[in-house]
Amino acid sequence: MSGKRATRLTPDQRREQLVEIGREMLAGRSLDALSTDEVARRAGISRGLLFHYFDSKHDFYRAVVRAECDRLTAATEPDAALGPVEWLRAFIAGFVGYVLEHREVYRALVRGAAGSHPVVADIVGETRRTLAGRVCEGRRRLGLPDVPRLELASGAWMAFAEEAVANWPAADADAREEICAFVEAGFVGLLGLLDRPAALTPR
Repeated sequence: MSGKRATRLTPDQRREQLVEIGREMLAGRSLDALSTDEVARRAGISRGLLFHYFDSKHDFYRAVVRAECDRLTAATEPDAALGPVEWLRAFIAGFVGYVLEHREVYRALVRGAAGSHPVVADIVGETRRTLAGRVCEGRRRLGLPDVPRLELASGAWMAFAEEAVANWPAADADAREEICAFVEAGFVGLLGLLDRPAALTPR
């Protein structure tokens, strides 16, 4: 531990501080490489004290992943009062904006967390299901009926959107608008196929 004197915080404040440090550190490493020793050092406390607030390293990992997934969920929740098209576009813009602003953290969560530590796979999976559920809701708000394979198609669109946004060149000033338009077109094209089964040519 460094010679830095620990700031006196309430238990809830200290736990929140440690989780926030863990979230910040995810921007430069995988969850597997997230060192509780370094987290404690940055907080100015001993590693032993860190485990006063968390039962284990995995418990700490779960708290960090849960906090980040909660942020993603909140960022992609549109105002319920919006009209159908505006609601869908707000969802897409929220997702694109979150990933662009937290790209490295998102990659650590989606690409690395579940595989590196199965102990957090349920949290990541739950978050993905929440987002896929909003895709289904977007269709319903547009007046489209529920159809077979809607859940599967929504999950497929989420995988497409994740890949596109996580890797799209983001240096251009209009990159965000381009990405939003691209993944929206993917929504229309991919989920629209559910309503046009005849468009598939018989083998």
